Amino acid sequence: MLRPILVPAMICLSLVATPGLAEAPEAPSATTASADPNEKICQNETVVGSRLAKRRICATRAEWEERNRQDRQAVEQAQRMIGGPCSTVSNKNTGAPSC
Repeated sequence: MLRPILVPAMICLSLVATPGLAEAPEAPSATTASADPNEKICQNETVVGSRLAKRRICATRAEWEERNRQDRQAVEQAQRMIGGPCSTVSNKNTGAPSC
């Protein structure tokens, strides 16, 4: 008798416990030959540090692409710097990374 109640309860609990998808700004689709680089695109972005505040940002398609390119470069640079200034090639004598 407990089993029929347990299954729906577990389904409801799994839906509540599953984190929702983070609301990311809609990235413009891949540019095609027919995509106008001067087309104005507006996106809502969540304000960092706030659960509810959103900011509407409008820019041209070319400006969004440049912003995305700069963001990718910043992430790649940060990932390269994680290991610090040391080389990833190990020292022949000790086997440790050389600095």
